[in-house]
Amino acid sequence: MSDWYLTPAHRQLRQDVRAFAENEVAPRVPAMEKAGTIERELADAIAARGWIGATIDPVYGGMGAGHLAKTLIIEELSRVSAAMGAMVQASQLGVAKVIHYGTEQQKRFWLPRFADGSCLPTIAVTEPVSGSHVLGMETTAVRDGDSYILNGRKAYVGNSHIGHVHGVVARTAPGSRGLTAFLVEADRTGLTLLPHAETLGLHGFSFGELLFDQCRIPAGNRLRDEGDGRDIAYSSSVLYGRPNLTAVALGIHQAILEEVTRFATERHRYGKPLHHLANIKLKIGQIASRLMTARLAAYHAAHLLDSSVPCDLELMNAKLVNAESAIDSARAAMEIEAATALTTDRPLQRYLRDAFHIYAPAGTSDIQLLRLAEAALGLNKGQWSQRLPVQMSAPPYTAALT
Repeated sequence: MSDWYLTPAHRQLRQDVRAFAENEVAPRVPAMEKAGTIERELADAIAARGWIGATIDPVYGGMGAGHLAKTLIIEELSRVSAAMGAMVQASQLGVAKVIHYGTEQQKRFWLPRFADGSCLPTIAVTEPVSGSHVLGMETTAVRDGDSYILNGRKAYVGNSHIGHVHGVVARTAPGSRGLTAFLVEADRTGLTLLPHAETLGLHGFSFGELLFDQCRIPAGNRLRDEGDGRDIAYSSSVLYGRPNLTAVALGIHQAILEEVTRFATERHRYGKPLHHLANIKLKIGQIASRLMTARLAAYHAAHLLDSSVPCDLELMNAKLVNAESAIDSARAAMEIEAATALTTDRPLQRYLRDAFHIYAPAGTSDIQLLRLAEAALGLNKGQWSQRLPVQMSAPPYTAALT
């Protein structure tokens, strides 16, 4: 039923990304897991395919394919390597701020570079102390003539150590309207990459910290006006972060189903395949049901976003359903494979570890539930997908099949 949302071009795109993932990404996964180091070459190869430009208008060299196409790209990469799916989704957050808030000059300079893969963008909002409490951030940007001087620290920045330009939100004044967004090139003096910490999952993904110490940038690197940083951070999280992470979870979920059905077919008990046992069938059926529901929620939300229909609630629900169900299905699959799943030569433990990385970014499940409750109670304050309808609208993806 989820295929109802897909055009022939979408299906061709899925095939292309899946072939690339299986042929180019899959062989590198064991080394990525073992070394735990940042995978730069593969990230460059993926970017060079033009997939970072999925939502960028062709006027700027992008695919102009929309959010559903972007979902398919991230999903198919994550099915093989959630680390590489996360790399694409994090880059898309960086793309968003320029698409929706960049000046025409900034768009013409940066978007073609994002689209051709020569420049990976990031977004840096979260801080070690304030966490996801955006208004609690302490990083400052002080105007000094034709420049701003940044001081502070950003944490959990996707693509931190491989990104070429960081979308940084910093405090320029007190209060909720005292945040401002900037584009900060990675080679700016005063910007330091802190040592990359070991993580539970997403091995190969760059997920680190940036330190700003008297980092001077031109005033022309500012996005929109002073005070617009909160809107840039929130809209990027809602309209890109939630559907992007939804797609990563969806790819992991698909991989879980494929792994557990393969295991239950190949492993025998009592002279028959393991899936002959009724309790095993029930668990597999539950995983399959969760995946169907999760995919429908993901594709429906992305379709609404492409159709310029207000859909903040659908985006929240899709992130909630996909993040929770991927973890639940990973646990059920672990129960089916039992002790076998505990060895690192089996992929299931990787899927479980990776799935936990999707829970917190762009709002935990509690945050999604809180926002959904506020909407049900009539307490919500509007929708970002309604504020930016013109920019979000995309025609059905009908690019020529290749």
